[in-house]
Amino acid sequence: MAWLNQLFETLLLTMRDVIPIAVILFGFQLGVLKRPIANWKTVVLGFVYVTFGLSFFLVGLELALFPIGENLANQLTSPEILHPDGSGGPYLWQDYFWVYVFAAAIGFSTTIAEPSLIAVAIKANEVSGGTISTQGLRISVAIGVAFGISLGCFRIVVGDPIHYYIMAGYVVVVIQTFFAPKSIIPLAYDSGGVTTSTVTVPLVAALGLGLASNVEGRNPLIDGFGLIAFASLFPIIAVMTYAQIVAWLDKRRDQSSDEETETQSAISKPSSISKLESNRSVKE
Repeated sequence: MAWLNQLFETLLLTMRDVIPIAVILFGFQLGVLKRPIANWKTVVLGFVYVTFGLSFFLVGLELALFPIGENLANQLTSPEILHPDGSGGPYLWQDYFWVYVFAAAIGFSTTIAEPSLIAVAIKANEVSGGTISTQGLRISVAIGVAFGISLGCFRIVVGDPIHYYIMAGYVVVVIQTFFAPKSIIPLAYDSGGVTTSTVTVPLVAALGLGLASNVEGRNPLIDGFGLIAFASLFPIIAVMTYAQIVAWLDKRRDQSSDEETETQSAISKPSSISKLESNRSVKE
């Protein structure tokens, strides 16, 4: 079968890529640190799992995720979807409404499922002592990716240069950096990297290439790539916005609690007028 041959070839290529990593790790452990490898049988078994896992994953990309992304892009840009009334004519940017919706939906869902984001969110929650919510961080990053990919699809449709969008986005990032809580800034900058990983990249790349191939006047090489940049940029903005909103809500909550405390203390203490009246009644 063709897929078995593809799997065997991918397995050989993966072994070629994994072996240098193993040589470096074992070389430093044995040659530089001069220490034996603890549980070496488990380590070797782990490398076997990594090799087979990467091979299956790469074959899965070629057989499933890439074709699905391109197929959906082709169908969403078909005349039946763009002009269901059969009117024909030139296509406008608003005719690609379902493309933007699909881009946002696939960006949100794939980001939520990203293993790297889940790991980072869990560690951020542990280190911060629960201050950074695991679900809150994941959802804010996913919203940023959804908006970014949808905006990137809009850019492909209208044909604008990508550097205008990226420069404007990083101007927003620089401004937010001065106002966002300092503890969240490094995590926000890392959030852009963890979103462009194993689940998101294949579908997003296939969507961009398929969309650029089907929109008239677009070049897949020039316009098809760049969605990953949008998926990396806007999570930074989203996470810092989330942190700013949480900090603002905490500040308001603290102010409200302080006002309630002052009010209760004022009520509990007798006023000077009531003291005078009580003294007067005692004299009488």
